[in-house]
Amino acid sequence: MQKNNTIALTALCLGFFMVIMDVTIVNVALPSIALNLHTTISGLQWVVAGYTLVFACFLLFAGHLADQIGARKNLIAGLVFFVITSLACGLAHTIQELILFRLLQGASAAALVPSSLTLIKTLYEDKKELAKAIGIWGGVGGIAAAAGPVLGAILTYWISWRAVFFVNIPIGLFAIILVIHSVGESKINPNVHFDLKGQIAAILMIASLAFVLIEGGDLGWSSIIVMIAGLVFVLSLITFILIEHHARQPMFPLSFFKSRPFTISMIIGIFLNAGLYGELFVLPLYFQGERGYSVMMTGFAILPLLILVALSSYSAGKLASHYGPKLPLSLGLIIGVLGFFSLLIVGQHTPNYAWLIAPLAAVGFGTALTMPAATMIAMHALPPDRAGIASGAFNTSRQLGSLIGVAVFGTVIAASQSFMHGMHVTLIIAGVLFFIGFLLSSWLK
Repeated sequence: MQKNNTIALTALCLGFFMVIMDVTIVNVALPSIALNLHTTISGLQWVVAGYTLVFACFLLFAGHLADQIGARKNLIAGLVFFVITSLACGLAHTIQELILFRLLQGASAAALVPSSLTLIKTLYEDKKELAKAIGIWGGVGGIAAAAGPVLGAILTYWISWRAVFFVNIPIGLFAIILVIHSVGESKINPNVHFDLKGQIAAILMIASLAFVLIEGGDLGWSSIIVMIAGLVFVLSLITFILIEHHARQPMFPLSFFKSRPFTISMIIGIFLNAGLYGELFVLPLYFQGERGYSVMMTGFAILPLLILVALSSYSAGKLASHYGPKLPLSLGLIIGVLGFFSLLIVGQHTPNYAWLIAPLAAVGFGTALTMPAATMIAMHALPPDRAGIASGAFNTSRQLGSLIGVAVFGTVIAASQSFMHGMHVTLIIAGVLFFIGFLLSSWLK
């Protein structure tokens, strides 16, 4: 890689670092937030899922915007807004305020991911160099995910849960300076028009789905409000499909699904994040609530899972560049299956923590192999001039998976007779999702 490209890649990775770190850094602080702001599991689900909800809703729009006005402009705007909303989250005094600012933070995060991927593809025309760069990008996400629990534990223990949001401010400001001075603009496609009807239908569809999955366990599945939300989801899904089918320039062209690699990568993206981030929501509650670990101990307890994501993502990118993405994709998914099912040995106070290290590491290693490979498949499946919408669509599938995982796993925990029974159910669900992803990967050439 050339020196200038290395500096530019560093600048692009910083925004992604914050986006991923803000998922795991908050999870460790959830019990402290619940105590300080007097909220329930449902409230905590909204703190985590609200972020991914808006993130998922606006990723496609952000991808279109990156193609239309330029990914660099989009990225800088997203970074500025992320810094502002992080400050607001840290200053929140009620759970309602925190949820609101997390929603706004999710909107700014949506601008960062497709823009950074589009600019990376602009930097590297050679496929092998691009694969390595995406591997680095994925590795940075892994480092962010690994750093989140430890940094969150340290900040929450020594300062306050509010510091887990304030830490974004210096990182974001540094990223803005680097982008301004080292990153050029991407190819602009002025003929791309904003699909307002499709965007509104997508927001209604994803928001109503989140409400059903989160509040169904709390209010009851037969609740009038939950049933109305379910009806809104069905109607908005049908409406979205009809709008995108007939739109002259749809926000999400349904023709993309004619590409088998793109379709499979989208499905795997959903399953991957549902299993991983759903379990990352459950694990801090398990270690602190069931095993009595402190915030600090919890951060380090989760580390074997996340540190493998950090250490292996770059290697996965290199592996994919030499042997193609199918090998690391399939291998990673089956290792993840073994990891989730091995975690079924967990009990309220048993076994000794040392027995959990290998299963946690297997989940992290499996995810690290899969993530860059799935990203490459999605990016190469569509023409270069649709790079923004391709990255936006793929990352929408991932964030939708995160949203579903947190919502479903949290609801399973809340509805179960005991926490441990609920946790075992979530581990089985995660393992099954990864296994279905493995079966789908066999259809790739």
